[in-house]
Amino acid sequence: MDHCVLSNGTVWLSAPTTNDIDTITECCREPSIGKWTTVPVPYERANAETFITDIVDPGWAGRSPTWAMRVRVDGPVIGMISLAENDKSAAEIGFWLSPAHRSRGLTTQAVDLVCGFGFHTDGLHLTRISWRAIVGNYASAAVARRAGFRYEGRSRLGGVQRGERHDHWHAARLATDPPGPAMGWPVEFDHRHPTVTPQPSQRNQSVRNRRETDAPST
Repeated sequence: MDHCVLSNGTVWLSAPTTNDIDTITECCREPSIGKWTTVPVPYERANAETFITDIVDPGWAGRSPTWAMRVRVDGPVIGMISLAENDKSAAEIGFWLSPAHRSRGLTTQAVDLVCGFGFHTDGLHLTRISWRAIVGNYASAAVARRAGFRYEGRSRLGGVQRGERHDHWHAARLATDPPGPAMGWPVEFDHRHPTVTPQPSQRNQSVRNRRETDAPST
């Protein structure tokens, strides 16, 4: 697939290159990124080089694109976002953002741009985009919820991070889902990162979902 730049005039998404290696290295040494993602810890420059050659380049050659987040078209990397192909109709989204640029809505905007590309017939023409995060990553969950991902549950020891298994939360957005914040998340997410104010019936549904899934990401 050809590289493509996505932008809404506030955030720019473009493929990271070897010119970004030093900035990627600096960003990934931030402890909060290592805490919630699968990047190597400690993170060395060689890890960023391998990321470009073994993940970014092959991903664009297939159907698993990775974009660097920037706040201007020629700006430095401030974060990363990707779609990892599950099959021809589905992919998993992943993202991180450097601390200096958090709490500005940039990641949510980036997720919206990437989902738009993923679902569009001129993009990947996906049916489903999934999200997951280690339990406790409320910031990532807030982004997913604001971007329209619907909560699907919790998997016990459902993922591996640097050789250790952790419980994970799961959510997904379908091509047919409406844009905007998603309802139906467990009530505990309202307390940690208020995103939407559910109506009483919707809040009750959130409580039911919590019981059924035993469910209480950068």
